[in-house]
Amino acid sequence: MAATPDEKAPPASGPVGSAPPGPPAAPPRKEVPPDPLKAEVPSVALDRLRAAHAGALGEVAYHAGQVSVRVAPAALLSVLRFLRDDEACRFDLLMDLCGVDWVATAERFEINYHLYSIPRGHFLRVKARFGEGEAAPSVTSIWTTADWFEREIFDLFGLTFTGHPDLRRILLPEDWRGHPLRKEYPLAGYPDQHLRLR
Repeated sequence: MAATPDEKAPPASGPVGSAPPGPPAAPPRKEVPPDPLKAEVPSVALDRLRAAHAGALGEVAYHAGQVSVRVAPAALLSVLRFLRDDEACRFDLLMDLCGVDWVATAERFEINYHLYSIPRGHFLRVKARFGEGEAAPSVTSIWTTADWFEREIFDLFGLTFTGHPDLRRILLPEDWRGHPLRKEYPLAGYPDQHLRLR
């Protein structure tokens, strides 16, 4: 019997026992273009390192035309000395030396060496990782400018350097509690120490 105008016709259905239609298929994903900031760039220094110290090198990263290379701690001094002395590299300037606290990892502390060659006009960042309580080798025998840089890392991170000629705090008093750039250092510091210096 035909449905009256006040009655709704039952929805059309497929064969008995068939599964209901699924959701519509998702549109195909658009291909993400490569990040131009992370594009590889030529590096004479990296090529020379790969030829002379391939076994000591780890991850290589590129960002905004700069090259960073990770080096095994045991080979750090020999690699850095090579970068200073090799005629094609000639990294005669240690621009900066800074620390990073990767608190949740086994090799908690990272040191970044920012190198520049005045005669060759190129830049390289060398990274090395060290665990809690592990000392890094001082590079003051390669670049004397490392003296105060390493003291700053010791002061703010508590990382020590073997072979440093005068390893003591440089920004904070010798009896300061803790190291302010470690992740567990209180965000507000220790008020009793701060008030003492005001």
